[in-house]
Amino acid sequence: MRPHMRELRYLIALAAVAIALPVAAFEKTVCTITVNSADEKNAFQRYLPAEKYRFVELVERGRPDWLASACHTGVRCDILVISGHYDGGNEFFSDQIESREFLPVAEMERVSCSDACPGLFSQLKEVYLFGCNTLNPEAQRNASAEVVRSLVRGGMARADAERLARSLSAGHGESSRDRMRLVFKDVPEIYGFSSVAPLGPQAAVTLSKYFQANGVGEVGSGRVNGRLLGQFSTHSMAVTRGMTDAEPHAAIRRDVCQFADERLSDAQRLHFIHELLQRRMAEVRMYLDRLEAYIATLPQREHQSSEVSRALAEIGQDRPARDRYLEFARDADQRVVRVRMLEVAQRLGWLSPADLRIEWLRMIDEMLARSDVSAGDVDLVCTLNAGGDLDGLQSPTSALDDVAHAAVHACLGSAEARARTLAGLTSDSEGDVAIAQTYLRQRPIEDTAELRRVIADVAQMKGSDAQVRALQALSRYHLSDPESLDALARLFPVADSLTVQNAIAGVLIRADYKVLARADLVRTLRDHRRSKVAHGDDVIEALIRRLQQ
Repeated sequence: MRPHMRELRYLIALAAVAIALPVAAFEKTVCTITVNSADEKNAFQRYLPAEKYRFVELVERGRPDWLASACHTGVRCDILVISGHYDGGNEFFSDQIESREFLPVAEMERVSCSDACPGLFSQLKEVYLFGCNTLNPEAQRNASAEVVRSLVRGGMARADAERLARSLSAGHGESSRDRMRLVFKDVPEIYGFSSVAPLGPQAAVTLSKYFQANGVGEVGSGRVNGRLLGQFSTHSMAVTRGMTDAEPHAAIRRDVCQFADERLSDAQRLHFIHELLQRRMAEVRMYLDRLEAYIATLPQREHQSSEVSRALAEIGQDRPARDRYLEFARDADQRVVRVRMLEVAQRLGWLSPADLRIEWLRMIDEMLARSDVSAGDVDLVCTLNAGGDLDGLQSPTSALDDVAHAAVHACLGSAEARARTLAGLTSDSEGDVAIAQTYLRQRPIEDTAELRRVIADVAQMKGSDAQVRALQALSRYHLSDPESLDALARLFPVADSLTVQNAIAGVLIRADYKVLARADLVRTLRDHRRSKVAHGDDVIEALIRRLQQ
């Protein structure tokens, strides 16, 4: 029996080794998130030995919850490679029209803060972010002047207030680099690009050169790879490390996670928001984006749970916090920030719909009392009054003395102000044209007679940048009125420059061809274009081709 026992022990040992091999064979797991081209992933996979590096693609095509799915696979990543275009703050995306995969930074924060993937990223040593500006250190927000004014009103010396404002900007700037450090907490090495990154094929070539010259020894080591940085030196590659609990701004990450952690109930988040509102309003302002985004997700009051209703009631009854918040909002340098803060105040129960309307009217009256009304102000007022609820406001502090003020009144329903604003479209002042153009995006021309008058006035303008802008404003309209189109066709041969002619063609190319005398117009375009050299890619040539078809 002894020989048989020895053979049995041998077989058992052999089986144990065979079972252990799949686990021991791979020293490191490389997870890839490929939302655009696979060039970078393929370069890593080509040079990293298959017996030591296991590759796992986390994206499941056609499945929107692919990241959540990956969290439950049991995979633990040592290296993470993300490939995709990056918009500088919100998401990684693809330039392929048929692709629907993307990776929102907010989703990455949710996973990081919620411990939703306790294994997936728990042992990361390196992250590679192949996208433009993924490690751009430039702050996306800064403490504005109202922050300093608020601190001074609260009794702080101006020098101290300015120092604290700089500290708030440093901690809450939310540069791309800061957000990646927040997401990949404690990861030793995060590689990315501080500005423009190479496209996928070019990045793959550079990676191949690196591997051919240096091998794979430093990949996954968790130590700064100077040779790799040198290889990408002409492409602004940068490296940083994930945020740690010992850093001065670690408390900001904990606050951010209160908004992102999906394990928290709405009532718990609202209790945190109430605690946040007890702090200096200067700090609350720095969380406005997250506060606004979360408040927008709350269900309407009739669908709220009793816990959520109680939490909102506690905030709504906090009069001191309300007064400090509204004081700060009314002092905001940017009117759009004021609007956003006031809308949050309404959702928190601090303003009724009637109160909010009074706040809008107060802000608009203050705006009209100033001489620096901008196109942005016009766009804001037209947006606020999209439903006509603010129609009829007549400010005692403003007269219709310029196009900008007229446009604000036009947004508030004044017919006289509308006529003055449309006249601004044909002004010699580019600023007036820009104001009128902004107004028309919100309040387009729908009356045929009004459109004919405007086109006739544009045709009388002397060739200039202002005339080009006026024509560009008309290009949004798919004109079908024969009289209007005939006026533009007659303008083409007498236009002062090729730029104006291109602008005319930009209007006509979007028009209804059935009402155009196409053969005559083609001859006009060919015989009277300012440049006799046909450019196959310009709008005049494109219009000629369409008319001939």
